[in-house]
Amino acid sequence: MNEGRTLELFFINGKPDGMLTAEVFNWTGHFLVAPRTQLREALGRKEAKHTGVYILLGNKDGEPFAYVGEGEDISERIRNHDKDKEWWEKAILVTSSANNLNKAHIKYLEARLISEARAAKKIKLENGTTPEPRGLTEAARTNMEVFLDYALMVLPALNVDYFANSVRSAAGRDTLQSDVPLFELQSKKHNIRAKARLANNEFIVEKGSHARCKWEGSLDWDVGYQKLHGALIENKILESEGIGAGERRIFDVDYAFSSPSAAAAVVLGRPAGSREWKVRGTNVDYREWEKEQIK
Repeated sequence: MNEGRTLELFFINGKPDGMLTAEVFNWTGHFLVAPRTQLREALGRKEAKHTGVYILLGNKDGEPFAYVGEGEDISERIRNHDKDKEWWEKAILVTSSANNLNKAHIKYLEARLISEARAAKKIKLENGTTPEPRGLTEAARTNMEVFLDYALMVLPALNVDYFANSVRSAAGRDTLQSDVPLFELQSKKHNIRAKARLANNEFIVEKGSHARCKWEGSLDWDVGYQKLHGALIENKILESEGIGAGERRIFDVDYAFSSPSAAAAVVLGRPAGSREWKVRGTNVDYREWEKEQIK
């Protein structure tokens, strides 16, 4: 989906941290997002009784945690989870406004969402297995993949990016715009050199780039980047390379970051900014280059 889309958010109680619905123009899918504190009100709505899939989100042992499920009456499934799951704090219900999804459709969507979350490696799931997406005709599978594409587009807009895979294909390097330079980050002290490119509004650090072996920054400063550094190690995006004083890590894939600062922090193992990146072969840093583009 490369064309523009219109997403309508409706804050049911007039508060951005309360219940809301989300719909994309010309798509039949419907999102209902509710904090657990408003569960009774949410499950009383008609769409909560529709057939669909749902995502429970929260924290467990200090880490983001999720559960993906399906039901022909979602409200009944979530009522059960309210009794047997203590950790979740928010529920996202994904249904069709016309309530025309059937059991085979939602089993397929549940399997694909679990698969996408495991591939993204950004959140731990309570789901024990990854079910196979079966039981649909070729035409129905195609329809559900389109439905899934819309759902995966909406979730990041709801601040849920756990299903977005940041691993990128190296083939994308061949489509680099001629007016967009490559960027480099070097630290002779730590024997680190990383390369990155801008593509499709993402800052992508290329496979083979180096990073610090451990996070060395202050533990109470920007915990988010510290956790990201640790997650990339845990998920083997950053692999060990070298021993002793020269030990470092290496990117095993091309990886997309939300910003040059996030990429620099992971590479250097400490809080860092976009100025750490230089246009390849020059002393022009990213911020200086960016200012010229704005002019």
